[in-house]
Amino acid sequence: MRRRTLLTGLAGALVPTAATPAAAHDGRVLHVRPGDSVQRAVDRVDRPGRTIVVHPGTYREAVTVPADAAELTLRGATGDPRDTVIVLDRANGTQRPDGSGTYGTAGSATFTSAAPGLTVRDLTLANDWLRADHPEITGTQAVAAYVTGDRSSFENVRLLAHQDTLFADTTALDAFDRQYFRHCHIEGDVDFVFGRATAVFDRCRFHTLRRDVTFTPKGMVFAPATARANPYGFLAVRCRVTSAAEDAAYKLARPWVPSYETTAWPSLVVRDTWLGPGIDAVAPYTNMRDAYPWQTMRFREYADSGPGAVITVPENRPQLTAREAAEHTPRTYLRDWRPHGRP
Repeated sequence: MRRRTLLTGLAGALVPTAATPAAAHDGRVLHVRPGDSVQRAVDRVDRPGRTIVVHPGTYREAVTVPADAAELTLRGATGDPRDTVIVLDRANGTQRPDGSGTYGTAGSATFTSAAPGLTVRDLTLANDWLRADHPEITGTQAVAAYVTGDRSSFENVRLLAHQDTLFADTTALDAFDRQYFRHCHIEGDVDFVFGRATAVFDRCRFHTLRRDVTFTPKGMVFAPATARANPYGFLAVRCRVTSAAEDAAYKLARPWVPSYETTAWPSLVVRDTWLGPGIDAVAPYTNMRDAYPWQTMRFREYADSGPGAVITVPENRPQLTAREAAEHTPRTYLRDWRPHGRP
């Protein structure tokens, strides 16, 4: 796969960042059209509750939503996420233009938000950096979206990258910020949904990419880094896991215990979800580091189906009981927050 093919089938002509006339402003709504800059519109947000409507096109720029842009809604104009694309190509190991070093994993993100009450709908967030184009770079994490801030909601959003596509994190080590993803398409290869947020994935599709490498596993879908004090980490419910790779090429998850938070106790529940043949059904979990074996983590499944969910070695697939499953729902994870008015 060459670099631009990540966006195959997505509409819109390239819009250079240099072309940044002021976005149209209509009361509480700002409109961004080809030739405008999404970041310029974000910079004009002057109070909570604003809406930015991004019209069809491909906007090649980094977008950062600051914490004081509370209750912001960012949405594509047509309702089809393929029509409106925000994309950039940089990785952890990419050198900053000012010579101050590399971007790092979080800094590689195309879209970054720390705003509480953020809503993103009906658009694509992508990082189309490819390892094959940059063999000299070893820091190959390239994030499409780095999200912190409580009550961040994504609906009908496409998140496209390779390694570390979605960084679902929190504003601080001791914060239990909540995120909700509904009807989203998230694709990548290595640890492409990771972080310490309390995150619910409701009716989402996770798609593992084909990789031209000889080793297995080719990658992992989830890499949670949940704080030990947080009772809830990642919850995938009523989702689908599909693959462009060969059967059993991917693991469902591995635990991430960061060097800056070695007390982390990663938590992942995958329930009522269809797992395709790309997931290794015999051994769906693996270690990131042997000092933190996955068996000691809070990894559980419940009522999953599909060829990747077949239980052949029970000790490799810890299951919730029906009583335990009643505690692992969107309502319990999101507490008093009801995004879209749903339980």
